[in-house]
Amino acid sequence: MSSGAIVALTAVLIAASCALCGVFLVLRRMAMMADAVTHAVLPGLVGAYVLANGPNLLAGLVGAAAAGLLTVWLVEVLTRSRGLKEDSAIGLVFPAMFAIGVVVVSKWYSGEHIDTDSILFGQLEFSWLDHFMFQGRDLGPTSFWMGGGLLLLNTIFLAVFYKELKITTFDPQEAECLGIKPRPMHYALMAVVAMTAVGAFSAVGAVLSVALIVIPAAAALLLTSRLPLAILGSVGIAAIGSLGGHASALKFDVSIAGMITVILGLVFLLAALISPRKGLVAQFFRRRTQSRRFAAEMLVVHLLTHEGTAEEPIESAYVHLLDELEWSPKYAALATREARGRGAILMVGDNFRLTASGREWARDLAEQKRFMPA
Repeated sequence: MSSGAIVALTAVLIAASCALCGVFLVLRRMAMMADAVTHAVLPGLVGAYVLANGPNLLAGLVGAAAAGLLTVWLVEVLTRSRGLKEDSAIGLVFPAMFAIGVVVVSKWYSGEHIDTDSILFGQLEFSWLDHFMFQGRDLGPTSFWMGGGLLLLNTIFLAVFYKELKITTFDPQEAECLGIKPRPMHYALMAVVAMTAVGAFSAVGAVLSVALIVIPAAAALLLTSRLPLAILGSVGIAAIGSLGGHASALKFDVSIAGMITVILGLVFLLAALISPRKGLVAQFFRRRTQSRRFAAEMLVVHLLTHEGTAEEPIESAYVHLLDELEWSPKYAALATREARGRGAILMVGDNFRLTASGREWARDLAEQKRFMPA
């Protein structure tokens, strides 16, 4: 397998691992907590490096998980005991944790395998050079095994605890009634996020690992309201962003990690535009439809109000409606087209007349007091 293929596959594996964690974090409105955990694992990594006298995968995972859980615990302590809002507590804890790690690395380990540049921006381009040795045998790039292991770990975690994660995310009170404790699930999820962040460190660094956790999940949740589809969609979007970012980075000779995030941002922008429920395009047409319906409702109620009166010939005239309701010709055309489409009005000469269904519709609106007859 070529070095480029290894880099691309590693990016896909790590991005997919991050995306699996991200769905439940976004649903729990904890994107900022993901930012905190991915940055705060650095002291745990440094501590594991010191205790293991060098890079050690198992020690790094344990240290990262411990640092992530410590961060979550400190945030909760500050939130409950000091009356701070969660975002304020996060803003206090994770910069402090991250700063401790950066200071230690830059002071004592700047010439070692880890350094501040790799922590912040990753070294995905060189991931194929670091090989995993086991009993003297070369098993291939370490980052490949890291990404595959994390994807397997996260898949198993979601498969085993899917029901618990789902109910504690959407209805913690019901979970308590069913004997499912939300807090242990919360800490378990944070531990998995912390361990996933270790793999993301080697690929894209602390800064962009947040994007891999949040953006694919947020984009998938814009496109579907079904949780299983959102999980699969987030993985698919992560894979598209990784492959597209890798190819684009090679073409334009830029950072692979940075380009992956750019591509994911473009995918999110596309999802925000075309989302069937929350997309900007759907909202535009929904508002336009509501505007036409509202105008048609105003028209039929106006005609009902003056129906059978001496003013009816004047009040039902098209030209008079433009002045009376202060409509532009374009808006009046939309209103009349909507009312005609609903079979509510007829045009008799230059005047409008209500049909039987239009009269019933106008009476219902008046009874609902959505429009008060003048």
